[in-house]
Amino acid sequence: MSEPFGSIYADCYDALYQEKDYEAECDLIERLLRTYGDGNISSILDLGCGTGNHALPLSARGFEIIGVDRSASMLAQARKKADQPSLTARDAFYQADIQSVDLGRQFDAALLMFAVLGYQLENADVMAALRSARRHLRSGGLLLFDVWYGPAVLFQRPSERVKIIPTSDGKILRASSSELDTTRQTCTVRYHLWKFDNARLLNETEEEHTVRYFFPLELELFLESTGFTPVRLAAFPEFERDADEKTWNVLVVARAV
Repeated sequence: MSEPFGSIYADCYDALYQEKDYEAECDLIERLLRTYGDGNISSILDLGCGTGNHALPLSARGFEIIGVDRSASMLAQARKKADQPSLTARDAFYQADIQSVDLGRQFDAALLMFAVLGYQLENADVMAALRSARRHLRSGGLLLFDVWYGPAVLFQRPSERVKIIPTSDGKILRASSSELDTTRQTCTVRYHLWKFDNARLLNETEEEHTVRYFFPLELELFLESTGFTPVRLAAFPEFERDADEKTWNVLVVARAV
């Protein structure tokens, strides 16, 4: 079993999530920065940036973006995509653990998108990641992150799934099975992925991803304990809607004290 986001999974990552509307998510991020910010937001730290699917569109929109991720394979994909004349983020990706990274500067906003906080499984891990975000934010700066919403996870329950993605020269097949641990508030997803060139198997890998889900009051406590004031928790991406048991993902906005 490979570590999460290894080289084969990273190579297939953008194809696996091609239906995810990153541009629309960046529209929402921009709108929330305008709505809840102080009007002076130009620099953004993207913690757990992955292949750059939020960082690069935001860079193209004029923001200064620094991305941090622990996976060298995911960052390699981000740097490859950043090598375009219209983008300025080519050298703005750093390999580091988001819990301990220290870039020696502060930003106007920070992001932990696509359940990045949920990969921090223990309370101490969550606190470390949030303290890292706070360390890099100026007073009044904004933190935006999405997580799996506990009431919805317990109501809907995860299920086995198979995804087939056609490619220009074949297909990618991914099978997944999930197991809940309600004591630790985690869901462990086991992925088996195959990449085919026509009928020929090119690559195969198995990965196990354990993701924590959260409840509103614990998020409030985590934020207040790490130097943030919670501003709003709502459905994601339908941020105008309050979260409920049918809302698997929620987006949280908090302000650095």
